[in-house]
Amino acid sequence: MISYSEIKKGETIIFKNQPHEVIEARSVFRGRGHSTLQVKLRNLINGTITSQTFHPSDEFEQADLEKIKVKFIYFSKGKFVFCKENEPSQRFELTQEQIGPVFRFLKPNQILQGLVFEEKVITVSLPVKINLKVIQAPPGVKGDRSQGGNKTVVLETKTEIAVPLFVNEGDIIEVNTEKGEYVRRIKKPD
Repeated sequence: MISYSEIKKGETIIFKNQPHEVIEARSVFRGRGHSTLQVKLRNLINGTITSQTFHPSDEFEQADLEKIKVKFIYFSKGKFVFCKENEPSQRFELTQEQIGPVFRFLKPNQILQGLVFEEKVITVSLPVKINLKVIQAPPGVKGDRSQGGNKTVVLETKTEIAVPLFVNEGDIIEVNTEKGEYVRRIKKPD
């Protein structure tokens, strides 16, 4: 069991009989020493996010999740199709809501971590930092500060992000998948 004081960001708990990930947790102190915990939870089965208030007497069961390697195959008709890493015949589908905002950084044949709950893959997670190729980039104009020294480029996953002016088409860049932000340029095109 997980007590009220052990709940923190990233923890997985069973709440209302379903696994939830704690996205945010902050203590709120009321008068006379009474405190509550304001928590944002993401349901790992359907992807919904809810806000809850927990009290010091609350206890939760740790979500028993198994981690496996999965491969992203393709996107079709609102569904993301995956398979177990070395078993292409064992396919399963997830929705955008189940995956969360990191769906923007999925590319075919990418190996990810899948979370299994009660023998069913319920969501996938990407590494915090991944490398992606820039497929469209407007030219950066030296001295152009009207955009704060940034420009918008299109990545191989068709996602648009802001990058520094020196990033060009064909560059490989590192992206933070949690924040959806440019980190650094890895490689210039040959």
